[in-house]
Amino acid sequence: MKGTVTILGCGSAKPTKTTSPSSQLVNLHDKYFLVDCGEGTLLTMQRLGVHTSRLYNIFISHLHGDHCFGLIGLLTTLGMLKRTQPMHIYAHKDLEKLLTPLLEYHANDRQYEIIFHAINPRKNEVIYEDNNVTVETIPLKHSVPTCGFLFKESQRVQKEDGSFERSVRKAYAYCSDTMYSEKILPIIEGVGTLYHESTFLESMGARSKEVQHSTAAQAATIAQKANAGKLILGHYSARVEDHNLFLQEAQPIFDNCVLAEENLTFEI
Repeated sequence: MKGTVTILGCGSAKPTKTTSPSSQLVNLHDKYFLVDCGEGTLLTMQRLGVHTSRLYNIFISHLHGDHCFGLIGLLTTLGMLKRTQPMHIYAHKDLEKLLTPLLEYHANDRQYEIIFHAINPRKNEVIYEDNNVTVETIPLKHSVPTCGFLFKESQRVQKEDGSFERSVRKAYAYCSDTMYSEKILPIIEGVGTLYHESTFLESMGARSKEVQHSTAAQAATIAQKANAGKLILGHYSARVEDHNLFLQEAQPIFDNCVLAEENLTFEI
């Protein structure tokens, strides 16, 4: 069972010449799942040739603008494209209240339904499930209610006696934005690929605590303690121009880590 994650945006709140706000496209069992939707998400998807007709589910980690300001552009454009299939959005309950007036003003003639699913960011629970994929929330520690998302995939495997059992794999965990927190370890234990924010370097630790983010070393420590297969670093502060510094800080703690870069696709 192989899947991929494509980095659409890997910066933090302030865009730079090389990074846009957070957004990722997860592909499991040939199903698209959009995780966060910062400004520019639709443009990047178009540049990469992503067919939005295959997108049915959007997961928003929290309501800071750099994780959701791209939604209104995406949703109104889908209306212009005459989409008819429903779109499901999983997010904190306030998102529906915030988006509804904009949708009524800019996309009241759309031909497709937007279905909001209110989630509790402080609770670990399954919020999406189909025959092959489940998505769980990962409670995170940030300045507003925030959760990550754990993607699990399963398939029927035939046993020696001819019967079948379901094999489940923790395929991908998305953890942004968050302070260092070992409370997530039981949830992500053994995950194949972990994306964990690394907004700051250790030398910027005081700032990291003030705004409730993590350093690259802390991200690597979480990956090491969770026995993750691979770590993807991202959500870089605009204050750090050389992203290799994040890698240099993380690799001595957890060797199998890579830098998120926009337009890159990783196997998960």
